[in-house]
Amino acid sequence: MFPLLTLLLGAIFCPHILSGVTAEPETVNAKDPHSRIVTSTHSLAHSNTDFAFSLYKLLATQKPENNVIFSPFSVSAALALLALGARSNTKTEILQGLKFNLTQMSEAEIHQGFQLLLSRLSRPGTHLQLNMSTAMFVDQQLHLLESFRQEAQTLYTADAFPTNFQDPATAEKLINDYVKQKTQGKIQELVKDLDAETVMVLVNCLFFKAKWETPFDPHDTFTADFHVNESRVEKVPMMKAEDVQVLYFQDEARGSTLVQLPYRDSRACALFILPDQGRMAELEAALNPSTLQHWRDSMSTRIIDLYLPKFSISGEYDLDENLPDLGIHEVFSTQADLSGLTRDQSLNKKLRVSQVVHKARLDVAENGTEAAAATSIHIIAESGRWNPIIVTFNRPFLVALISEDTQSFLFLGKVANPMAA
Repeated sequence: MFPLLTLLLGAIFCPHILSGVTAEPETVNAKDPHSRIVTSTHSLAHSNTDFAFSLYKLLATQKPENNVIFSPFSVSAALALLALGARSNTKTEILQGLKFNLTQMSEAEIHQGFQLLLSRLSRPGTHLQLNMSTAMFVDQQLHLLESFRQEAQTLYTADAFPTNFQDPATAEKLINDYVKQKTQGKIQELVKDLDAETVMVLVNCLFFKAKWETPFDPHDTFTADFHVNESRVEKVPMMKAEDVQVLYFQDEARGSTLVQLPYRDSRACALFILPDQGRMAELEAALNPSTLQHWRDSMSTRIIDLYLPKFSISGEYDLDENLPDLGIHEVFSTQADLSGLTRDQSLNKKLRVSQVVHKARLDVAENGTEAAAATSIHIIAESGRWNPIIVTFNRPFLVALISEDTQSFLFLGKVANPMAA
């Protein structure tokens, strides 16, 4: 029986980030995040959007009638951090799966790009809470490479905490309490049935809370019909805002209506996409960075009467079932090369990822939005076993929380049924 390493990360909601990689690791100059990195943020955002939409399509296809909510930024940041400790083809697959292209951006620039995005996201704001935190829970028997420890701390602000994984119950409580505190209670029990062979857990948490620039009046909220499908109707609390100024676009080619709502802090916004009746599948198929860019370029300020359901949705996904479809295979196999994590040569050929779990929650109400997410990547040491204008959102629609600072998707999802938590 060999030790087990688990990586956990958490997040919130936004669009855009990169594809391709070199076989050997390159030195990351964490002290110089500017120069070409600043000019590459557009490419970074573009690739992150590509990854967000690609993963969304996989999750939405599994159960088309279900709600979907996840944090692309949480998942991509978690995997990017994992890539710091990966080598050879394992590293290549992870970064290519994240839609990075090293012909346009080097590995060092990718990590420095994340460093720059994280620093922008962590800027304090008066009306918006956007907090990201990363931690490494490390068993004393695992000796991290000092270069990995330093780069994880400098680039991803990941601090290391000693943890006794020989006492799984205590270790679970330590990690879950950290996640619960960092997500203000939104994500609980991320870690369950922790294996006694665990030697490391990497955790990233992201919490988002913001007030609408123009709040909905709770007294105007009323009960209305929401058409889940052609034969099913649910009664939902419908918020109403008359003569509200928003960014708006009617995409006749794709049969969809877009409304972008600003928060009081201009660093973020919420984008709602309502497909015409019966055209959800067509809309989902058209999701790509070019489509998003066309939408945002085409939006203009309009005065509308807006009807939007008040909702709280959550999601939990085993992403190890989806990531191979994005080209990330080797890290789940005995061929995985995670030798950049530890200086213990006896473990280097035994480490692999066994499970990637993601949890997210999004609450939209009259006063604003709260969202949180967490991603856990379980790494085991292989032991021979495998484990006027009126817009009414009264039918399934898409929702995205976007960081204006980084042009990244903090959250992306579909509200198929506002009453199904």
